[in-house]
Amino acid sequence: MADEEPPTDEATSDAEVRDELPEDLNVSEFVGPYVFPNNNRRRVPGYLYIMIGIGCLVAWFVVGADGVLVNAGYLAAGISLILIGAYHLVAGWNLDVDERDALVAATERVAFPVGHASAQLGWRGLLSRPTWRILLYSAENPPTRRGLVLVDGVDAEIVASFTEDNPEDWSDLDGALDTAGEDAPQKDE
Repeated sequence: MADEEPPTDEATSDAEVRDELPEDLNVSEFVGPYVFPNNNRRRVPGYLYIMIGIGCLVAWFVVGADGVLVNAGYLAAGISLILIGAYHLVAGWNLDVDERDALVAATERVAFPVGHASAQLGWRGLLSRPTWRILLYSAENPPTRRGLVLVDGVDAEIVASFTEDNPEDWSDLDGALDTAGEDAPQKDE
């Protein structure tokens, strides 16, 4: 049996083997706006932790502390799971402000017309309150002002803001982005 050779129909070359992303992860075929996941999904494991914790406490109360399989560890696990589950319920804020609403609130806060902007979702505090971090540049080319605005993801309140003159020196790029191909060597056709 060890001397048997595998069937030699046709060998598959490495070039023929292809990995594919699942359809829901293939960005090149994505159509439409990106929807940011909501923080309230944290509540689902919170409910599960509380249910399992209550089950541990019920088992400890029914069997008692002198049981062989159910002992004081069930009491500790039940209390811990209920506390962790409660934290998940409290930290599962509903994300009511999307990135467009946060950008509008940030634009209203800064004192310059906005050109380019970027949004990032972060969390602040022990209760993990969702907060949008909006980086804004003025509309000039190159931008002369920039700002950072933190917008609360629950009620669109401005948490903090900071604006300054743009310290980046783009003088060596003056017009270089518009004429990038002019200085490059040209091919004779």
